[in-house]
Amino acid sequence: MTSTPKLKAPPGTCDTHMHVYEPGYPARPEVAKPPVAPVTDYLRLCKRLGIARTVFVQPNAYGADNSCMLAAMKAYGPNARGVAVVTPDVSDAELDRLTKAGIRAIRFMLLPGGPLSWDVFDTLTARVRPFGWHVNLQIDGRTFAEHEAQLRRLPGNLVVDHVGKFLEPVPTDHPGFRALLRLLETGRTWVKLSAPYEVSRSGAPLYSDVGVLAKALVNAAPDRMLWASNWPHPSAKPEHIPDDADLLDLLLGWAPDEATRRKILVDNPARLYGF
Repeated sequence: MTSTPKLKAPPGTCDTHMHVYEPGYPARPEVAKPPVAPVTDYLRLCKRLGIARTVFVQPNAYGADNSCMLAAMKAYGPNARGVAVVTPDVSDAELDRLTKAGIRAIRFMLLPGGPLSWDVFDTLTARVRPFGWHVNLQIDGRTFAEHEAQLRRLPGNLVVDHVGKFLEPVPTDHPGFRALLRLLETGRTWVKLSAPYEVSRSGAPLYSDVGVLAKALVNAAPDRMLWASNWPHPSAKPEHIPDDADLLDLLLGWAPDEATRRKILVDNPARLYGF
């Protein structure tokens, strides 16, 4: 796809969630074969959309072997940051190495196929906190109320994927969404406005059911909203892969104010990831 977005990305625009899959890195046998999506392809996307900074996120396919992502971050350059997966036996030396390489968070993808689970959540969040990492979380948003107390106990920042990832879009008075709003009130929770196509029932191009939630989140905490492409859209069927330009343009409706969009695209991620 080669379309140009209507939204002109301001200088310093950051994509806070994407994945790289390179040949030669073995995938976990229990997950679906990943696509081929090298960093060289992603760099072309950055040029098309006006992305200047990127947060690489460790894919489920590689488990706790972060080597593919780290190599891609190095190739990308100094404007790369990362979200890694580590296990309870990780050493302080390895956490220090990852931090120096640009890692700023631990990923907990707690849906089927994720390499970590809730039973190591408290242990690992405590391990990575001294290194300045925050927690990047993906769960079924409908369950936020069940986990709210545990998430409130986190000493650092919590970053929530994909507009909360409500596996079927819910009304704004749903207990899970109300719990997410309460987490935002702590001042330590951030949300990525990304990947509406993964859960939307109303569909492209506006994903209006997810858009209702996105607009409510922007209204609640514009200083802690982030944008992400979720390139290369690994969970989407080939015929339903969205145009990344259209995904950026969703912000024109979700955050109609230009100053707010600048916060989402530039200022907020710069503060959170240390650009």
